[in-house]
Amino acid sequence: MGAQEKTVTSPNDPSAHLIETDAVIVGAGPVGLFQVFELGLLEIKAHVIDSLAYPGGQPIELYPDKPIYDIPAIPVCTGKELTDALLKQIAPFGATFHLGQTVSAVQKQEDGRFFVETSKGVRFLTKTLFIAAGVGAFEPKTLKVEGLDRFEGTQLFYRVKNPADFAGRNLMIVGGGDSALDWTLNFAAEGPNRAESVILVHRRDGFKAAPASVAKMRELCEAYEMQFIVGQVTGLEERDGRMVGAKVTGGDGVTRVVPLDLMLVFFGLSPKLGPIAHWGLDIERKQLVVDTEKFSTNIPGIFAVGDINTYPGKKKLILSGFHECALAAFAAAAIIFPEKGKIHLQYTTTSPKLHKVLGVESPVFD
Repeated sequence: MGAQEKTVTSPNDPSAHLIETDAVIVGAGPVGLFQVFELGLLEIKAHVIDSLAYPGGQPIELYPDKPIYDIPAIPVCTGKELTDALLKQIAPFGATFHLGQTVSAVQKQEDGRFFVETSKGVRFLTKTLFIAAGVGAFEPKTLKVEGLDRFEGTQLFYRVKNPADFAGRNLMIVGGGDSALDWTLNFAAEGPNRAESVILVHRRDGFKAAPASVAKMRELCEAYEMQFIVGQVTGLEERDGRMVGAKVTGGDGVTRVVPLDLMLVFFGLSPKLGPIAHWGLDIERKQLVVDTEKFSTNIPGIFAVGDINTYPGKKKLILSGFHECALAAFAAAAIIFPEKGKIHLQYTTTSPKLHKVLGVESPVFD
């Protein structure tokens, strides 16, 4: 597809090999995966880099089993189901994934291409670069309590990867947003993941979560299926090297010790652009400024799609990112195939050329 991909020797370091390619995508979340598809339709093969060890981005990392309702034509799917479907959709295009690594350097070359290097030493010369890195190197906001970080990964968690790990345990959930309420309801409800007990702790009686979730939580409290405490975690109770309780200080100034087996904290994510901040791109509030014709950054050949970008009217929705991918792909094709002139839009329903690219048979219409 496109220009022939090849590996060459770096002129600055004869021992280091460069992968020459048409497109490199930074980010393997839903938008990054769909960018592979849109490029593939235009016969552009992509390499995909992601810091996680698996594709899927935030939906896989933060809510693999939670339902998503706003993907067009799919009434409901989980983060894992969405990722699996996208991977199946892009399979014909043979993208190469470089997982468990970040982009450490981006340098524009005299011939207009970009030198890209990852934290594992993989080097590329690419005609175009797509940044689909979500909110960047996202990190959970942590609970600041002395000594608490020692229990992270054993009794303290900032995300739920496997809900079964929390079943039958005495849980304290800290936070007042959608994630905190969603997991509170998940573990307090009847089902295979039901906890022995659930105590929700939030600094005030008001919530940022969906009103229906808050109402359901209060119903469960009235039915003695769980507890809600207004207060803040201010200390720990330990015994034999394990956390056995948390000190919760209420609005009345009284500190109470609340027993627990495991603590889940949901304070949201703190976006960190990391090395992207040093690539010479226009940045506004930790997001990359793009136009709405090509979704190009201020550097021609570098595009930004999905939650990482900003423009007037931007909405951080997966479906918005999908739209951005299509326009960015057409703009990239003009750079990759300048000899073709205007790239004409074709439809997957009727185009024999696209059917060949997708590896499907052209339908016969009466």
